[in-house]
Amino acid sequence: MTGTPMENRLTELWSIFDFINPGYLGSSGEFNRRFVRAIEKNGTAEDINRVQRLIRPFLLRRVKSDPSIELDLPEKQEQKEYIPLTVEQASIYESVLQDLFEQLEDKKGMARRGLILSTLSKLKQVCDHPALLFKDQPTGEISRRSKKIERLLELIAELRQKGERCLIFTQFIRMGQLIQEVLLKELGEQSYYLHGRTPRKTRDEMVARFQETASNTRENCNIFVLSLKAGGLGLNLTAANNVFHFDRWWNPAVENQATDRSHRIGQNRHVMVYKFISLGTMEERIDEVLERKAGLSEQIISGSEAWITEFSTGELRELFTLRKEWVGG
Repeated sequence: MTGTPMENRLTELWSIFDFINPGYLGSSGEFNRRFVRAIEKNGTAEDINRVQRLIRPFLLRRVKSDPSIELDLPEKQEQKEYIPLTVEQASIYESVLQDLFEQLEDKKGMARRGLILSTLSKLKQVCDHPALLFKDQPTGEISRRSKKIERLLELIAELRQKGERCLIFTQFIRMGQLIQEVLLKELGEQSYYLHGRTPRKTRDEMVARFQETASNTRENCNIFVLSLKAGGLGLNLTAANNVFHFDRWWNPAVENQATDRSHRIGQNRHVMVYKFISLGTMEERIDEVLERKAGLSEQIISGSEAWITEFSTGELRELFTLRKEWVGG
């Protein structure tokens, strides 16, 4: 039983059916010939309906909007924030790319995949803040080296004026620490921070304090920073009605599960979700790819990063190359 039978590729759907009912969708090669190539290339309604007819008898799926569930949740609105890199970030970004393509031609198989995934992580770190890649201790104003942090501070200042609280998700532990530091230094806002090394007792205490109805006071924090892996499941944080995805995890299902810490039973306010995307970078182009994949998944089933490693060198160059016209000051 799974909530995400297909994240990135149609072959994932075949793998599940081959486990529960071997041979039902034919061999892997046959499934590729009959369905994958046609759908991922053209995605016509006829091709999609052929797959739907085969898998529908085995699916039991409910979504929050289903009237039979009667969750009666408030609306959720998503907004993408497109943010330029600083000149420093752009310079580092291009240096990382140059190093990738110098090494790529000599790598094969798992070594090639590992190099691509490690480079993807480095590029994400650069898009967040240069201090993540170099593991340095920023001096001066942290926000000046990252347009994402500048925009985060602007949005949080606005929502705090309205007395609203928020969750901030990041996949990098050091980024969460930097966000905590800059919130305190530049906005005077204390925040909780939950990550994989947080003790269970401390985690439960932070969640309980954040959820207290009287927590919008000086005694408690109104901002909760969470690492995506540690804070993306199993928590009830409906005291916040704003969610920030500071960096992107390229599986929409993982991001949606994190957002659902706020958009769940007990939430009685409109939930606003902000997804930060660095302009002109691989973040923007991978987001475009995932928009298409998410649409296909919804068509077939009604979002791991490993799929990127299967790209050719030319496709990777197109995906990762920096569009310099979007570099800021």
